[in-house]
Amino acid sequence: MEDKRIIKKYPNRRLYDTVESKYITLADVRGLVLEGIAFCVRDQKTGEDITRSILLQIISEQEGCGEPIFSTDALTRIIRFYGDTVQGVASSFLEQSLSLFSEQQKRFHARINEAVKRNPLTAMTEITQHNLGLIKKMQDSFFKAAGLAGGQDGEAEEKDSDKNRG
Repeated sequence: MEDKRIIKKYPNRRLYDTVESKYITLADVRGLVLEGIAFCVRDQKTGEDITRSILLQIISEQEGCGEPIFSTDALTRIIRFYGDTVQGVASSFLEQSLSLFSEQQKRFHARINEAVKRNPLTAMTEITQHNLGLIKKMQDSFFKAAGLAGGQDGEAEEKDSDKNRG
């Protein structure tokens, strides 16, 4: 199994790629992310893992140019989660949502390629139905973790099952 690439951050704020044996920029680190190369950024002086900090810098730069992903409202809501009792649940939910989105994006591209060979409407319908099922499962687990298991839909399902029993 291949180890993560080590990037060292020096006190002069320069980043050094230990594999390439050269100084790199945040744009180069972004390139590693886009290529799917696993890496870890370490403070050269303390040895502390500062990967998250570097990734946040990259996101900040990307948000500043072009069309941002995060609206002001979304950022405000994320900030409000810090220190709240649902911080862990929110973090898990966001991580699962991004994983689901990435997975669906890969499937979407694969299905689009398949659609060229067959009816594109059928492929889009299948993707939509699959996505709705995954979103429903994720939502149910989020509500369950937040102590809101079932919600209104759950109550309606219980009433329906009670009717079927009686």
